[in-house]
Amino acid sequence: MPYSYEPHHFEEFEEGKQFVSVGRTVTESDLVMHSALTGDWTELHTNGEYAEETEFGERIAHGPMTFVQATGFVYRMGIVERTAIAFLGMNYMDLPNPVFIGDTLSLEAVVTDQKDIGSRDDAGIVVLDCTMTNQNDTVVLEGDMKFLIKARSEN
Repeated sequence: MPYSYEPHHFEEFEEGKQFVSVGRTVTESDLVMHSALTGDWTELHTNGEYAEETEFGERIAHGPMTFVQATGFVYRMGIVERTAIAFLGMNYMDLPNPVFIGDTLSLEAVVTDQKDIGSRDDAGIVVLDCTMTNQNDTVVLEGDMKFLIKARSEN
């Protein structure tokens, strides 16, 4: 499956259509920048000595940072570039496994819903079911993302 995509309008998101992102390796800087931006300096993410004594044996990425990485992959695919009006939320999100510094992540997204909304002629709702894995194909995030997407023409 190719990694380069063009922006999609509402009509072009067909149920079952799949997209795969490129990979990206999580770095020390990612954890530091996330902590600085959010103010979350929890020791599990920022204190190597403390983290060595936990069940993980080392620092792990923040759960919200894992989610943010997933949204970044969707935008990096280009499929919602200049067509997304709004991110509307998620019906579910699970973080079944930790993300470690040095993990290389990628995301697969499948269109599970595409629906017209009565209040708008210029856009519709698209739901992407997302699975993010690391280099060992271990799932680190599962969830759906709902977007309000511009229509190419009136629905």
